Amino acid sequence: MTRSERLAEQLDWHWRTNMRPRLDGLADDEYFWEPVRGCWSVRPRGTSAAPLSLGAGEWTMDSASPGPVPAPVTTIAWRLAHIIVSCLGYRVGWHFGGRDVDSETFAYAGTAAEALRQLDEMYGRWNAGVRELSDAELDRPPAVGPERRPMEIIVQHVNRELIHHGAEIALLRDLYHWKDGAAPPVV
Repeated sequence: MTRSERLAEQLDWHWRTNMRPRLDGLADDEYFWEPVRGCWSVRPRGTSAAPLSLGAGEWTMDSASPGPVPAPVTTIAWRLAHIIVSCLGYRVGWHFGGRDVDSETFAYAGTAAEALRQLDEMYGRWNAGVRELSDAELDRPPAVGPERRPMEIIVQHVNRELIHHGAEIALLRDLYHWKDGAAPPVV
């Protein structure tokens, strides 16, 4: 197995055994659920109270620049949008070709099903691109994009981000199903 295949497999194992199965059955009410007041989410254009609303479509992502401290709690919709655009999308466009992804021009998903379709597409493009990297490409900074670290460090960072945010989404799903003391559905 090559270095790039090992890096891709590290994330792909987590994707197949933990992250993606935990997203099966995600419904719109869960996708938009706000566990506390003041959550950031993905919202219909013109309805956000956040300082910035990012996106080009009917739905926008709550944001601020600079980000507030402490950061607001975010919904599953917001976390998936962050993974799709900021963790994967930018880097897929920069490093593996295809359409560029930008938070200000992206059409954010207004349904859980659409978000999962976007996630699956972007993850597939990322994983395929990582698998094709040569050792020489892993050792040097990429020629395109703002990141100046060796590509291997960028791949490791993205792997950690997806594992980290995937765990946060899993926790939000657990909290949603146990809210108000209700027992979760048997799957």
